[in-house]
Amino acid sequence: MRIDLHTHSNRSDGTDTPAELVRNARERAGLDIVALTDHDSTAGWEEAQATADDVGGIRVVRGIEISTRYAGASVHLLGYEFDPSYAPLVEELERVLGGRDDRLPLTIARLNELGYAITEEDVRAVAADAISSGRPHIADALIAKGYIASREEAFATLLSPGKPAYVDRYAADLPRAIELLVAAGGCAVIAHPWARESREVLDLGVFADLADIGLAGIEVDHNDHDAKDREALAGMADELGLIRTGSSDYHGTGKVGFPLGANLTDPEQFARLLG
Repeated sequence: MRIDLHTHSNRSDGTDTPAELVRNARERAGLDIVALTDHDSTAGWEEAQATADDVGGIRVVRGIEISTRYAGASVHLLGYEFDPSYAPLVEELERVLGGRDDRLPLTIARLNELGYAITEEDVRAVAADAISSGRPHIADALIAKGYIASREEAFATLLSPGKPAYVDRYAADLPRAIELLVAAGGCAVIAHPWARESREVLDLGVFADLADIGLAGIEVDHNDHDAKDREALAGMADELGLIRTGSSDYHGTGKVGFPLGANLTDPEQFARLLG
């Protein structure tokens, strides 16, 4: 059984529609189970499930990737099969999405000061069906204007922390987000914990504390983790009784080198997560 528990559609910063993502997962990648985990939004769930019903042979796991912060660092939290109408969680997600929207004009202003002639309308045009316009969409607008060649270049030179056009935004408190997911009946898994800045704040002691409040698992197998990272994270997960997941973090053409099925979740681990 082939299981990929972390993918994105164009409802956030992927380039496939939810329907295209599910069809590609089944027909091109041969997946049996795929989780749609758009950033801070559940807007693609209905379309993804309807397509899975039509295609057949594939199960869609309803998920999300929540932008959180812990000890000053950005940490991404995957949530699975929770009640999307649970009011406290809905309110927190609205705050997170509002932070994205509030950041857009500030980032555009910085880019304009740096000589990049783009507008909010340019960003919204490339964001299309996304629920909120984020940094990947700003990168896409820069690409469309011919200023840069790729999202990777935009983040490396302009949009990452410490770069000249970076603007901070609101993110949920990590322990609070875990508690909200659990209260909504869902399962919480830390996404790519040793990628980027989250590596500096997530260790065995922190994972243990988070497990005490409901963390279910760690995304161990991810393209941003090398073999040494995976071995260490798997050991921590096993020591704490946490579930080990693997996934692609697929974004369509928006993220090069992360194809569907690039990393998979063991069926026994999946059974522990969602049964």
